[in-house]
Amino acid sequence: MPSPTLPEPARNEPRGGRDLPAAIATGAALLVPAVIGILFFVEVLILLFSVLLCLGVWEVARALKGQGYNVPVVPLCVGSVGMLVAAYFAAEEGLVLSFALTSALILVWVWASSAVRATPIGAEKPPIQSAAAAVFIGCWVPFLVSFAVLLVQMDDGAWRLTVVVLLVVCNDTFGYIAGRLFGRRPMAPKVSPKKSWEGFAGSLLGAAAVSALFSWVVFDEPLYAGVLLAVIVVVAATAGDFAESMVKREAGIKDMSNALPGHGGVMDRLDSVVWAMPAAYLGVVALGLA
Repeated sequence: MPSPTLPEPARNEPRGGRDLPAAIATGAALLVPAVIGILFFVEVLILLFSVLLCLGVWEVARALKGQGYNVPVVPLCVGSVGMLVAAYFAAEEGLVLSFALTSALILVWVWASSAVRATPIGAEKPPIQSAAAAVFIGCWVPFLVSFAVLLVQMDDGAWRLTVVVLLVVCNDTFGYIAGRLFGRRPMAPKVSPKKSWEGFAGSLLGAAAVSALFSWVVFDEPLYAGVLLAVIVVVAATAGDFAESMVKREAGIKDMSNALPGHGGVMDRLDSVVWAMPAAYLGVVALGLA
């Protein structure tokens, strides 16, 4: 079935589709607690992520609701906070167990809701499909982002997480610059028409340079380790961006929401981070940098 056509921006929308002053203010409001959480108190980072993840799962649930999925938001929010806390106190084992418990809670919640309301409303999907969609959201958003908590608790974890965030920023920034200057061949025109192979190459080169510099100056590691980590993060971040674009196109929406003034929805900003965190964590472990 062809993807629905995306709605055109409103005529009074600021040029570029974003309110720049609002975007800067929102970015600063998120940056301050993020820096405090990464460098000083990881509990602040967990609190910030808890708020963002609850908003994120609500956004995706709302987008899927338009396709007939009755996704329960309450167990997803409970599970989002639970996964972050479990990752903090019980590392990988706690995170996996918390995801399993979240999935079980979703199934019980959907079963109880369907028992109360035996007849689906309108074009609503069967309960088992809504439950599967909710488990998918739980894996896609809170489970993957929770790897940031595992990353920050490594040796030099504050710097590790800082570098990963910078690499995601480099992926967007250098990709945008290279794409604007040299972009000719789209990577996936039906999913994200503006992303080009030339932009992707710019993302790789820019992120590799930044990561190699940190490997040399901060971590005292071989330059190739930084380059490999950059490749892992850029590939994962790009895949995450495509994944969210696919969901939005299927739902027929431009932004997930307007929860973040000047930025759109939370998932519009976390799309790259979601996949980058587990990829970076596994990359650091595989490269023997932990």
